[in-house]
Amino acid sequence: MTNAMFDLSGRVAVVSGAAQGMGRATGIAVAEAGADVVLVDKNLQGAEDTAQVAQAAGRRVLVTSTDVSDPDAINSLFARVDQEFGRLDFLGNIAGDGHLCAPEDLEIEMLQKVLQNLVVGRFAMCQAAGRRMLAQGRGSIMNIGSLASISALGRGHIAYSTAMAAVTGMTRELSTEWSGKGVRVNCVMPAQVKNPSLIARMEDDPTLEERFIKGIPAGRMGVPEDIAGLAVLLASDASTWITGALIPMDGGNLAMNAGGSAGHLNHRVQSFVGKPASDD
Repeated sequence: MTNAMFDLSGRVAVVSGAAQGMGRATGIAVAEAGADVVLVDKNLQGAEDTAQVAQAAGRRVLVTSTDVSDPDAINSLFARVDQEFGRLDFLGNIAGDGHLCAPEDLEIEMLQKVLQNLVVGRFAMCQAAGRRMLAQGRGSIMNIGSLASISALGRGHIAYSTAMAAVTGMTRELSTEWSGKGVRVNCVMPAQVKNPSLIARMEDDPTLEERFIKGIPAGRMGVPEDIAGLAVLLASDASTWITGALIPMDGGNLAMNAGGSAGHLNHRVQSFVGKPASDD
């Protein structure tokens, strides 16, 4: 039984990127908490697979292959939501593609494509959802950003990090504009969460996972299901006074200084335990 504070019965959620990863996990989580769901992904078969889980929980489900980088397609999507459900309570704004390239080699056309996917598309989703939520006087938007929203990753992430920094600014501006009218907007910032593309990169570079984990005090990389509880929290009445927040979901990555050591003291520090400060 769902705790009443987290009960999403009678509510409608739109979740993009629903075929896999955090989008799939979000769609399933809010459905299991009681929400009817609109599952959006260009991978229609993957979204249909997610829909089967939501339907098994007794939810109404709409599946669509909308391109969330296309504002016209987004407007058509939400018009269909109006027709099918007549309300909107939660947006999980998750889908969007990045691109890895050294800054000196990045073509402007590719930068524009990434910004279209991750900034213009994110905003168009927020705008369409926000208009409907403002009209009904309530709603919650969860944007997916990244630790790259507020810190540098290197490794060719210039286009992605630039876009994700814009997502945090967008989140705070929308929250400031809309929270007094009942619409909350927050941004979840994951560290490395395993998904098919990241798994493929780790298979190409067997050292990559170990390097990532060295920066994560919790001692493991993220998995898509790590977002499930957070998504339900932000969609529910349990978070009615949480808005404009940038929420790390990172196993402690952001909290740890770049020169820190996760989970142990190095030999030099151990050698000074119990010695007076004057001995250093």
